[in-house]
Amino acid sequence: MDIILIICAGLAVVLYIWYAKIVSRRNTAGEALSGIDVQLTKRSELVPNILAIAKKFMEHEKELLEEVTKLRSKATAGYDALDPKQVAKHFEDSAALGAQMGKLMISMEAYPDLKSDSAMVQAQKTYNEVEAQIAAARRFYNSAVSDLNNSIEIFPGNLLAPLANSRVMPFYEGDTTSREPVDAAKLLG
Repeated sequence: MDIILIICAGLAVVLYIWYAKIVSRRNTAGEALSGIDVQLTKRSELVPNILAIAKKFMEHEKELLEEVTKLRSKATAGYDALDPKQVAKHFEDSAALGAQMGKLMISMEAYPDLKSDSAMVQAQKTYNEVEAQIAAARRFYNSAVSDLNNSIEIFPGNLLAPLANSRVMPFYEGDTTSREPVDAAKLLG
């Protein structure tokens, strides 16, 4: 009888530890997602400044400037951080903004007055720093999501995950544009 009680108590301790690990990893993944959002917010706050400076020089790029503005609105829209589909859509929207901002930065190279404008140079430097911080935040997020997903997909975590209100979360993946080879001739032509 004592052996059965000890086994049950041991099993309960193991299940509690696994449950606590799932909750801890879910919270770490949430913290990592918040870290990405902090960096994306920095970028979104920087975008209007870049656009305002660029507008005075880039009348011919009006469509690109409008597209960046529209994508910024989509990328800053709220979402449910516990809903994997909404998180994936949030990543998709922010990647689209990043891709368009890359096009904008390349387009700016064609405007000598804009390239030499000190406010624009500083904005570009700040933008590059924010992009580096976004990349670091995404790496941290993917690491946290890997730990979380492993803990809830492996038995007994798959049984405990619903109790911990945890679901498999999506990894951040680069958009298709960022995976394509760069054609330098197009950029220089």
